[in-house]
Amino acid sequence: MTGLLTTLAASLLVACLPAQAAGLAAFSTANGAQAAQPWQFVGLPARYAKPPTLIDLHELDGKKVLRLQGDKSWGSLVHPWTGAAASIKFDWRLDKALSQANFKSKTTEDTALKVCLSFDMPADSIPSAERAVFKLAQFVSRDKLPTATLCYVWAQAEEVGSVHASPTTARVRYLVLNTGNAQLATWQTHQRSIAADFLKAFGAEATAVPAVTAIIVGADSDNTQSSSLGYIADIVVQP
Repeated sequence: MTGLLTTLAASLLVACLPAQAAGLAAFSTANGAQAAQPWQFVGLPARYAKPPTLIDLHELDGKKVLRLQGDKSWGSLVHPWTGAAASIKFDWRLDKALSQANFKSKTTEDTALKVCLSFDMPADSIPSAERAVFKLAQFVSRDKLPTATLCYVWAQAEEVGSVHASPTTARVRYLVLNTGNAQLATWQTHQRSIAADFLKAFGAEATAVPAVTAIIVGADSDNTQSSSLGYIADIVVQP
């Protein structure tokens, strides 16, 4: 139960923030060192005794981008969303990878860079074996939990294009866009069809693509007790 709640913690705040459909707040034009509202940082509750990932704005290669520094830590930025979302485009760069990370077990489930979308999939679409656990987690949290979250990740060991269920909860699926160390310290551009990727990850449970409820970016290195450094430029969601 604890694992399910911590894995989904980045989405707990969505119900408390105003819906946003006019576009994601840009990192490149923000004032100061923090991403502009409605981006909001979410860490784990204090009882888990894990430091927050340092997420701030940084000048790199002549532009202001989001910097994510993991150090035995966990943390995400959440941006609520409502309305159409057909594609997502972003540039990211990883300078320090997590050499021990993989999705085989909870003890190695870390991500140096991730861009996630939460979906409002009907709860009755959740397989019966998971539904009871999810409903209990929903009751304990007192907030609306996302029924499906798709995370684009820079992995360490998994193949590009592969999809992996989180070993903590199958409500989270990872889609690998980059992997390993070969492309470190270079900007990588990705433009993805949200519908195609959702169905690739959750097609066994749903034939229709539900509404997106939030965009989440983050990095975590608490399970492998290691450190990472990455950057994400402006994210564009297109209807």
